[in-house]
Amino acid sequence: MPASDLKVETRIGVKRKPRRILSIVSNTAELKGFAVGFFGEEMTRAFLMFTEAGHRVDLASPEGGEVMIDTHSDPRTPGGPYADDLVTLGFLHHAGFGQLLRQTLPISAVNVDDYDAVWVAGGGGPLLTFKDAPALHALIADFYEKGKVVALICHGACLLLWTRLSDGRLLAEGKTWTGFSDEEEDEVNKAFGMTLNDYTIQGEAARIQGTTYRCRGANEPFAIRDGRLITGQQQYSSGLTAELVLDALDE
Repeated sequence: MPASDLKVETRIGVKRKPRRILSIVSNTAELKGFAVGFFGEEMTRAFLMFTEAGHRVDLASPEGGEVMIDTHSDPRTPGGPYADDLVTLGFLHHAGFGQLLRQTLPISAVNVDDYDAVWVAGGGGPLLTFKDAPALHALIADFYEKGKVVALICHGACLLLWTRLSDGRLLAEGKTWTGFSDEEEDEVNKAFGMTLNDYTIQGEAARIQGTTYRCRGANEPFAIRDGRLITGQQQYSSGLTAELVLDALDE
């Protein structure tokens, strides 16, 4: 082959400045008679992507201590729909990472100045445990007002319904964002044969003046970045949302 026809491609990895990210999940709650927590993939996929990029991730919850993956999204659930979620399964069986679920940091022990970003996972718990959690709302506001990246996925985006900045305005005001949609809520309700939640993110977002909630079709990957606020629609958006966080941290 003539030298002029020889194509050589060299791929050089991105060298990133190591960052520190706080990942927040819900504590366990009871929903219609059964225990709920957080959606596995919505925490673990981002955790994997962040650590592979060279960043450090700490796991926290409003009250601290042991947390649980929703049975529905737990790959260990016999016959469950997420039995092939190898990322979450690997996290659970990892000697170091698996232990994090037994000893999450309480948010009262978090110093925002130690972190560059916060990631909040969704699942069955947040609509119950995040609503009346003023300390959590204040923490998210502090992250944002100190110039950090704030990322919320699926039901984790419910925090935008209550998080107020120091001037009293909702963080959601003037922002474009997404979260678990009414269409997706309807699908889940049909699967369980009951209405699970007393309110929805999309329904409550419609009551907020000056905010723009957007979504795609049910289970379609979709993520939005509006400055330092990054949101993902549901579990299938975990990778897209985490990529936007990595991009923001690289800037």
